[in-house]
Amino acid sequence: MEKCLLLGNGAREAVIAEAMSEKYEMYAIMPYENPSILEFVKKSNGKYQIGNPFDKELVKKFITENEIQHCIISQDNLLQEGLIDLAKECGLKTFGPTSKAAKIEWSKTYALDVVQKLAPEMIIKNFEITSATELENALANYADENFVIKPEGLTGGKGVKVGGIHFATKAEGQAYAKECLEASGKVIVQDKVKGKEFTVMCITDGKNVVTLPITFDYPYRFDEDKGPGTGGMGCIGFANGLLPFLTGEDVDTCSHLIEKTIAYLNKDSEEFTGILYGGFFKTEEGIKFIEFNARFGDPEAMNVINSFKTPFAEVATDVFNRNLSQERCQFNGKNSFLVYVVSKEYSLKSKVPPVEFTLDKESAQRKGVKIYFANAKKIGENKYVSVSNSRLFAIEKTGDDFEEIKNQVYRVIHEEVDPVLDYRNDIGNMYEH
Repeated sequence: MEKCLLLGNGAREAVIAEAMSEKYEMYAIMPYENPSILEFVKKSNGKYQIGNPFDKELVKKFITENEIQHCIISQDNLLQEGLIDLAKECGLKTFGPTSKAAKIEWSKTYALDVVQKLAPEMIIKNFEITSATELENALANYADENFVIKPEGLTGGKGVKVGGIHFATKAEGQAYAKECLEASGKVIVQDKVKGKEFTVMCITDGKNVVTLPITFDYPYRFDEDKGPGTGGMGCIGFANGLLPFLTGEDVDTCSHLIEKTIAYLNKDSEEFTGILYGGFFKTEEGIKFIEFNARFGDPEAMNVINSFKTPFAEVATDVFNRNLSQERCQFNGKNSFLVYVVSKEYSLKSKVPPVEFTLDKESAQRKGVKIYFANAKKIGENKYVSVSNSRLFAIEKTGDDFEEIKNQVYRVIHEEVDPVLDYRNDIGNMYEH
């Protein structure tokens, strides 16, 4: 078996490790022993090292000592910091964009400028602000809190704030915008639009592009979409690869923009391979662009990778070898359902003491679900502890009947999840919002 390096340590990386271990010896550098990644590294007869994946000298040494041939990265800040660039310099075949191409995610103003060139009709009215005076002038266009504030850089899915949801008054919105401006020197103020939000993910080898099944994410912390924004509390996907409010034409519009964006990023040299996905609104005025991510979403990756009929490791191989095609990238036509389990303080406080919890993973998985660990490590038999105040593990199920797999996941949660933990009870109830 050939060897593949995986950098990153969340549940998204866990499902990638699971899929890739079917074809590759998996190698990983992790800041802590993620139980799921560890399981698949060992299963594939690979090797892992506890260390800082941002340490380029450490990564280079690990690649050289283990004679690794491939590298896959899907964590935003690792991409921004150029770890794909390093892998390419070491001669590895790669899945993921260079830092230059990943700018399409880590600079929201850059992404808006690109879309303005490629599809101006999809742009929501916005102001790119670089000074306090520009901020004051921009906010003069709004009589109340009905606008959106977007930080310039990466925020882990938690930085965008919407008037009327995340801030109650214009003054509160202005204060947050000022905070973002002071942090990075740039901030975006955007019109608040009415519509349904959705994402479209595509996989590319740099030239060929395949659209993946559409998923619906639940980004808010509490039931009924209340509370602060999070990295995602759950995710669903339907057998037809669409959502009830979307048409194939809607998806084609978004895929076409993504294809043009990949071509734009690669116009001078190959910079972008892997996953590019866009966030969009379906409005009465047509499809509007929100933002790009230059990697798999989390939790979306777990839904989508479990929706492949063609083994994902084979599709990744085609990306490595630059011969991706729709014919060799097929999906299973099943529904997918996922719920994230978190600490009770998740997203409410930035720092909390480590949370210890119990989970009989084997018992849960015997009931037909998959468990993907994120920010937790094992400390004993069926005992775990959080390593940060972030999401702890995901429970996922793929199947033919949507209500059946939904009920199965929640039954496992009710029977197996430690009551010291928390989760949303309404994943799958998208029609109510």
